[in-house]
Amino acid sequence: MPVTLEPFGPAVLSNPVTVSRTNFAWATLIDLGGRGRLHDRLARALRTAIRDGKLAEGDAVPPSRALAEELGCSRWVVTEAYAQLVAEGYLAGRVGSATRVSWSPETPPRPRARRTPARPRTRYDLAPGLPDLRAFPRRRWADAVRSVIGSAVHYDLDLPDPAGHEVLRTTLAHYLRRSRGADTDDSSVFVCAGVTDGLVRTCRALHALGITDVAVEDPGWPRLRDAVTTAGPRVHFVPVDDEGLRVDDLARTPARAVVVGAAHQFPTGTVLSPARRAGLVRWAREVDGFVVEDDYDAEFRYDHRPVAAVQGMDPGRVFLLGTVSKTLSPALGLGWLVAPPATVPALRAANPVTAAPPVLDQLALATFIGRGWYDAHLRASRRRFRTRRDLLLTTLATELPRGRTSGTAAGLHVLLHLPQDVDTRATVRAAASAGLRLADLDDYRVKPAPDRALLLGYGNIGDTEIPAAVALLRESLIG
Repeated sequence: MPVTLEPFGPAVLSNPVTVSRTNFAWATLIDLGGRGRLHDRLARALRTAIRDGKLAEGDAVPPSRALAEELGCSRWVVTEAYAQLVAEGYLAGRVGSATRVSWSPETPPRPRARRTPARPRTRYDLAPGLPDLRAFPRRRWADAVRSVIGSAVHYDLDLPDPAGHEVLRTTLAHYLRRSRGADTDDSSVFVCAGVTDGLVRTCRALHALGITDVAVEDPGWPRLRDAVTTAGPRVHFVPVDDEGLRVDDLARTPARAVVVGAAHQFPTGTVLSPARRAGLVRWAREVDGFVVEDDYDAEFRYDHRPVAAVQGMDPGRVFLLGTVSKTLSPALGLGWLVAPPATVPALRAANPVTAAPPVLDQLALATFIGRGWYDAHLRASRRRFRTRRDLLLTTLATELPRGRTSGTAAGLHVLLHLPQDVDTRATVRAAASAGLRLADLDDYRVKPAPDRALLLGYGNIGDTEIPAAVALLRESLIG
């Protein structure tokens, strides 16, 4: 039988007595000024309001959706801030009731050990963003590390070049030319700790070049939005439809740079259409700006050959960001940034103290790619993920006939669109309490939208676990 939970928030808001102390103008009460990531700034503002007595013990804070809409941010920002304050003892919440202030200036919270709050044990992982960690090529990677340790010369162990070791940069340039259709050489390649690190470096350089407004996709990955904000530029949100980023809407913003997922947009799974790709490059030339291409999940396309990177269409206007976190493991902390040649001096100058990943790890990746092991791993992964995707789609069609899937042609997740009466937020909570990890599409939106959808990742789950996971999802649906 479906699990039934009291929806978070609306029941509280319907009682004027219950919320007599919550009818604040929240956008006025909360000062999100200062530096730092947006969810950290929100947590700091709420903490200050509680300490100053503006929010008294027992007061209810708004539901995450309502506060996100009033502040003009994503729900992820609000839920992260609330979770931080719950961990610190300023707020307390439970399923079926509002989150409330649990501290007053007269009764300071008892100091707590700094630790991550305990989470329910995860039985099945359908969260997006992870590869098959069971299939990490341990033996080949160990072979690459041993080879590097035995062959590295003494000057390889010196202070590393912030742009990365020349051996890996050369290897990556060759790999990206033959596999992604990129137009580059080693002089334009920078080794970084991943896409977020590469984006922060890029936005610092763009800011130094006078570009103060950057556009990002909505919906999109919150960490990329935070990375742009951290680097200094103002952020503008541009909607995505079934052809990818809406370039006409982009042209109506003051932005002169845009971060875009062309090969496989996260989280919608759309591929930027040929017309939009051409329009995007044309826009960059017209505004004397740049495209920052997040090559997310580009290696995993199942129904057609992989789409080449936009960077190859205009290497003087397009940055290309990539990582092995979705192909090997995020624990490696290895990625790359291909910069337009004219921006290389600004990129180095804007990031003078940036440290590249450990040199031995860089050389191990160069060996892993150079010996053909990376290509072999990707071929095996594509076969495995295609089979797993097909099993997931078949199981969903049988167990959840009211749902509709999209974004299935590539990547490591699908979107499950659900009827309007389904409470996806409550469903995610119910599933988590039963040991199933899911993600709500609303967590990646800035502007609210009426459609309800869940992100179902199939990278980090075994084939035999999929039927049980989908059955648990069916039981967790709230609505």
